[in-house]
Amino acid sequence: MRNILLPTDFSEISRNAVEYALDIFEDVICTFYILNVQKASSFISDEFRSMSPSTTIYQSLIASTKLALNEIIIKLESRKNPNHKFESIVDYDNFIDAINQACIHKEIDIIVMGTKGATGAEQIIFGSNTTRVMQRGIVPVLAVPAKCKFSGIKKIAFTSNYLTHYKEDELTPLMQIAELYDSRIDILHMVVEDHLSEDQKNNKAFLNAFLKYVDHRFIDLEKSDIFEIVNQYVHEHNVDMLAMMSRKHSFLERVFNRQNVETFAFKIDIPMLMMENTGELYKRTS
Repeated sequence: MRNILLPTDFSEISRNAVEYALDIFEDVICTFYILNVQKASSFISDEFRSMSPSTTIYQSLIASTKLALNEIIIKLESRKNPNHKFESIVDYDNFIDAINQACIHKEIDIIVMGTKGATGAEQIIFGSNTTRVMQRGIVPVLAVPAKCKFSGIKKIAFTSNYLTHYKEDELTPLMQIAELYDSRIDILHMVVEDHLSEDQKNNKAFLNAFLKYVDHRFIDLEKSDIFEIVNQYVHEHNVDMLAMMSRKHSFLERVFNRQNVETFAFKIDIPMLMMENTGELYKRTS
């Protein structure tokens, strides 16, 4: 069974990501945790005046938020998929802290979030929260672009410069999705030097061995603007999902040096799987 976290701000963008998650894991036994995070400072001044002395701010707002989450769950349960269970979580905390705490307490395997959208009086950008989770979260994140609908995963592009010493558990989300849909994985390498170092050769060999039961190919791309060359490949080869590794010396580190992660998260029009280097921060108990 997989535990999947679905943060929501009740926007259309987050609702679309929830629907995508249910579709991609349709045949997988899952528990989905629908999470809403709010800041107490955003409502104290307005709500405090209307409450009776015996009612606390927390009690008042947690009740209304839970009601909204329960309405979402009722709608999702109407799909009548016996593989899926749903639970709601309400938290008043820093967004990233709330996400990471939920991941630890509920042993979350993956987070699915939308990449654009804004709600509330402060116009909080939900998509920006998604990129923050991709950078600072402790479990993998699947970022779903606005209006992106699930239509199968025939081909996945996985970016690598072969500098990362991979671990099997860190690549597991990529392998699981590829096996679930019999997907082909294209491993995209930006050619910088004329030859690979010994470490790069070893890391490439590890990928080749790890993916031996999955159709995969190693693709060398000419050194160029990273986003442009990857985006071009995605569209020319009908790629359904882009996968990256967030780690020191990873492809993403090079992205950060030249452009913000928002470039990929907001401009790429296919789902993006960000796999995390969790280290000692998070360990499954099972």
